[in-house]
Amino acid sequence: MKIIVTGGAGFIGSNFILYVMKAHPEDQIINVDCLTYAGNLENLVSVENEPNYKFAKIDIRDRKAVYQLFEDEKPDVVINFAAESHVDRSIDNPGVFVETNVNGTQVLLDACRKYGIKRYHQVSTDEVYGDLPLDRPDLFFTETTPIHASSPYSASKASADLLVGAYHRTFGVPVTISRCSNNYGPYQFPEKLIPLMIANAENGKELPVYGDGMNVRDWLYVEDHCKAIDLIVREGKVGEIYNIGGHNEMHNIDIVKIILKTLGKSEDLIRFVKDRAGHDLRYAIDPAKIHAELGWLPETMFADGIKKTITWYLDNRSWWENIVSGEYQNYYARMYGNR
Repeated sequence: MKIIVTGGAGFIGSNFILYVMKAHPEDQIINVDCLTYAGNLENLVSVENEPNYKFAKIDIRDRKAVYQLFEDEKPDVVINFAAESHVDRSIDNPGVFVETNVNGTQVLLDACRKYGIKRYHQVSTDEVYGDLPLDRPDLFFTETTPIHASSPYSASKASADLLVGAYHRTFGVPVTISRCSNNYGPYQFPEKLIPLMIANAENGKELPVYGDGMNVRDWLYVEDHCKAIDLIVREGKVGEIYNIGGHNEMHNIDIVKIILKTLGKSEDLIRFVKDRAGHDLRYAIDPAKIHAELGWLPETMFADGIKKTITWYLDNRSWWENIVSGEYQNYYARMYGNR
């Protein structure tokens, strides 16, 4: 298959490309990314010279460029990872999230409709469901849970999901949607909880924790997520939504303490800060549908995944130090400036 992966220089997108190129070396990958602050081509150094990999610096909101790409490449599949994804940034500037997450998705759907596609897959989030109460551990998000977004970020993702479903029903575009829980693992941009805490602890900085740190997230190791998406794209039923969860619920404060203990750092580094506006209390996904229909289950328990993740960040200190310094943004110019 020839697969366009949008947002392929981001955290989950780059992990997906690395996974697919190993699992399906016969496939061709076109990585489409506009290289915002969270896009990092250094994530893909190991495959950038492979004959079945290609990078295109395109903003998915650019209709002309996207249409030209479809004309040139004639893809079989489009998997849309491209999104503004940091809740705090969406509170600060909601408009950017609407432009990329909603308008950009519409451009991709229009291209799929115009040029034809075997499958369009939308990578979404469990945050479209809102949150669950902390005192009801028996409750989980299912594919039929009503959308109840809390932040501009989750509202923009919910809007995109609705567009995807509408294009399937109205125009017959062959689509699938996946909604995942919080991902963690290699190459995650160090503004997110786990890599931020690792980087700050290693540098002896305070570890800021929202509120009392008791918010609960269901953590999914990124490679498990990539395997699930690959399975949905190849075997999932057109028009369906699949929830992808890790069965690894953790309080934020407990994760922070695990990181400090693993790194041999004092909990005195923890600093509780004013809570995020509209901060969701608990996310928890029931992945029964994807298990029953496609046989997928998460393989990585949190205790194992967090150890692998911490080890990766320790072994790749230069990667996140380049991000903290801003040096990583020069990589594109160095690699592609003369091409």
